[in-house]
Amino acid sequence: MVQELLVAVVAALCAGALYVAAGARVVKQYEQGVLFRLGRVTGSVRQPGFNLVIPFADRLHKVNMQIVTLPVPAQEGITRDNVTVRVDAVVYFRVVDAVSALVKVEDYKFAVSQMAQTSLRSIIGKSDLDDLLSSREQLNQGLELMIDSPAVGWGVQVDRVEIKDVSLPDTMKRSMARQAEADRERRARIINADAEFQASKKLAEAAQQMASTPSALQLRLLQTIVAVAAEKNSTLVLPFPVELLRFLERAQQPAPAGGAAPGPAGRPEVVHSDGAVREDTAAVRQPPG
Repeated sequence: MVQELLVAVVAALCAGALYVAAGARVVKQYEQGVLFRLGRVTGSVRQPGFNLVIPFADRLHKVNMQIVTLPVPAQEGITRDNVTVRVDAVVYFRVVDAVSALVKVEDYKFAVSQMAQTSLRSIIGKSDLDDLLSSREQLNQGLELMIDSPAVGWGVQVDRVEIKDVSLPDTMKRSMARQAEADRERRARIINADAEFQASKKLAEAAQQMASTPSALQLRLLQTIVAVAAEKNSTLVLPFPVELLRFLERAQQPAPAGGAAPGPAGRPEVVHSDGAVREDTAAVRQPPG
């Protein structure tokens, strides 16, 4: 009798151990468990740790509550200014309601991925090429709002959306490169012209200053000669004023013997006995040759 009792106790313990082993579930720290009893959600969400369920009647589904990094495949579209581009992005989201993520949508990851792709195509069609290249923050915020609005009902919260890369056609890249080169050349010419303008103003002020002090021009000439000679050149260029040559040329011309001197317009003038200088009309009337 005692032996039969011991056998029964051992059998009960074994059955209990098998029951506990069959119904034992461990939920990790970054997970939450949703219990389905005979196909219906029962009780509250199971927290991390050891949980016991009824074997063959309960089914515990574990939902990852970590932030999920979902890459969005590159989407090709036409911008508002008729440029074909390929844009890819990345979505950061997490589950905030484990029950809604399991009950209200079949596969929340696939649903978020498809919503991100369609939203990205919509953003491409509504934006200009310059906006895609420069206004990334505004596009990211608009894309995040478009994805997050339907995802709230799925128990999913979108934390951040980032556009990773914008691929342009080769012809557009060459056109943009030429545009950038032309813009840089334009700015270089403007800077050079502005420098020439400022230099000309300074030279004009220096000329006015030297005009009031003639010796300053000679000092400047000597300074230029010293600067050129310091380079150890075999040829020395010496500037010579043209006005001095004209003065020497007028000084070397002899006075006319008959008292005639050239007039201001190349006409001969005659000096009479009374000292008056009159134009020689006879010479003027004489036909050439």
